[in-house]
Amino acid sequence: MEYRHLGKSGLKVPVLSFGTGTFGGKGEFFSAWGSTDVAEARKLIDICLEAGVNMFDSADIYSSGAAESVLGEAIKGRPRDGLLISTKATFRSGAGPNDVGSSRHHLVKAVDASLKRLGTDYIDLFQLHGFDESTPVEETLGTLDDLVRAGKLRYIGVSNFSGWHLMKSLAVSDRYGLARYVANQAYYSLVGRDYEWELMPLGIDQGVGAVVWSPLGWGRLTGKIRRGQPLPANSRLHVTADMGPPVPDELLYRVVDALEKVGAELGKTVPQVALNWLLQRPTVSSVVIGARDEAQLRQNLGAVGWNLTPAQVAELDAASATTRAYPYWHQQGFLERNPNPV
Repeated sequence: MEYRHLGKSGLKVPVLSFGTGTFGGKGEFFSAWGSTDVAEARKLIDICLEAGVNMFDSADIYSSGAAESVLGEAIKGRPRDGLLISTKATFRSGAGPNDVGSSRHHLVKAVDASLKRLGTDYIDLFQLHGFDESTPVEETLGTLDDLVRAGKLRYIGVSNFSGWHLMKSLAVSDRYGLARYVANQAYYSLVGRDYEWELMPLGIDQGVGAVVWSPLGWGRLTGKIRRGQPLPANSRLHVTADMGPPVPDELLYRVVDALEKVGAELGKTVPQVALNWLLQRPTVSSVVIGARDEAQLRQNLGAVGWNLTPAQVAELDAASATTRAYPYWHQQGFLERNPNPV
């Protein structure tokens, strides 16, 4: 397993990390992802650790906290310093007016609740699950800095921020000497390359590493979806398609065709090629993989230990290219002074 620095921090993380969205299976949305119990979670974690994957990502809203609880039980008895635990908060976690957002009140409560469910006294990487426009950035960052200094959090990051959200936050950290975001857990895949327009250049400039979520395009790049064929009966897209990022059918089929072609050249599967493509992109520190069972996990782990050729990368780039939104399409026309990230 390859390890990379998490952004401009001293922490090294595996290029693949394991997401626990399938743990717990509470509610229609998360049960469509999976319903892994503690016993199965222990098996999956064993497989991960054998492969060198020691980072496990969760969130307080995954199955209403059950995912964190299952993860906590599954890692019980293992050496804590050999594990990297990441989790997230910001989304609504209760019915009260303060049970949502990035206020001091909610974040302190959320961190303590996550620590209890996870059965640990510190979180290696804590990420805001989204931006909260109703709370001053200074309050949020001051709270996170206090939690870092208290030893409850080791590193902090964000998820689902726009470029200006992240840059404003980094500027406030720099101005007041507060703990700085080193990770951006972002949606990025061959059928969703918007991350490259602004967040990737920002990450390069500011030293923020990408922790990629949904690297298979919300379940579309599993290799089971084919041109002219219906969705497989067990696809989570039957339940969650409208809740995830939209993908035009023709773009999806074009990308899958290219993935199949490259996969045939290398003797690799469609998801393995899709994951390997991400591992060669600028700013990517780790790609979060998920799995309902051992077979899926082992297949995803096969995305490392080899690399696509430059020609194959270029072929996949071309197949997945789309017209950028303004002002990015305009800037792309002047690569002499706005070069593509490398």
